[in-house]
Amino acid sequence: MKKLTIPDIIKRKGGEKLTVLTAYDASFARLLEAAGIDMLLVGDSLGNVLLGYESTVPVTMEEMLHHARAVRRGTSAFVVADMPFLSYQISIADAVKNAGRFYKEAGSDAVKLEGGPEVCAAVRAIVTAGMAVMGHIGLTPQTAANLGGYKVQGKDADSARKLLADAKALEEAGVFAIVMECIPDRLAKVITESVSIPTIGIGAGAGCDGQVLVTHDLLGMFDKFVPSFVKGYANLAPQIKDAVSAFKEEVRAGSYPDAKHSFSMQLDVDKLFSDEG
Repeated sequence: MKKLTIPDIIKRKGGEKLTVLTAYDASFARLLEAAGIDMLLVGDSLGNVLLGYESTVPVTMEEMLHHARAVRRGTSAFVVADMPFLSYQISIADAVKNAGRFYKEAGSDAVKLEGGPEVCAAVRAIVTAGMAVMGHIGLTPQTAANLGGYKVQGKDADSARKLLADAKALEEAGVFAIVMECIPDRLAKVITESVSIPTIGIGAGAGCDGQVLVTHDLLGMFDKFVPSFVKGYANLAPQIKDAVSAFKEEVRAGSYPDAKHSFSMQLDVDKLFSDEG
């Protein structure tokens, strides 16, 4: 599969839908690329899914870089890395430096950050420095507490107008695509038609230019909490638990490993060691 470029992605606006899934390690990255997924997102959702945090807020740059490097080693696909909380909000210099670390140390093709006009100066600086930025509006998990929790955004007139203004501000600042999370489908469609760059929906209806999901949600592997907008294409958690339980029981019963799963030896070991004695 040919790796997408930024111009390729922008040309998909209004055309063939873009597919995006999260990847946190090399093995999943290989599988997703082999399945033909357009872009892999090293999401700070790894804080919830892999690291056991209650939110994405505690995730650090070092944790994100560790997983972004692993994903890059596993794929040649287009990789976007989430900039974690406080890696771009403190200063423009910090934003450019930290974005650059994803490029230099992890080989990422783009970074993603959350917010509207308040992050546009950082977006401009990162883009001016020669790096690609994906925006993220609507439900922004890093600041979900300020939004009243994990809930649908843009349900009233004022917040709907703000989201449209956010999207246009990000487009003007230079992002190449925008993730829209937990936005009513009709509003997401209006925003999509109002900007010239692709929109990637997650809980934002079918009118977006593409869709993104957390891979572990799609596969039914993360059963602590599954958003209502997620469609499960598999239910692997019970299968994994059953497989592990079967392993445990066979080990305890002495039926694993059996002869088929052991290495044979031509020498008579008992005789060998008795001769040495």
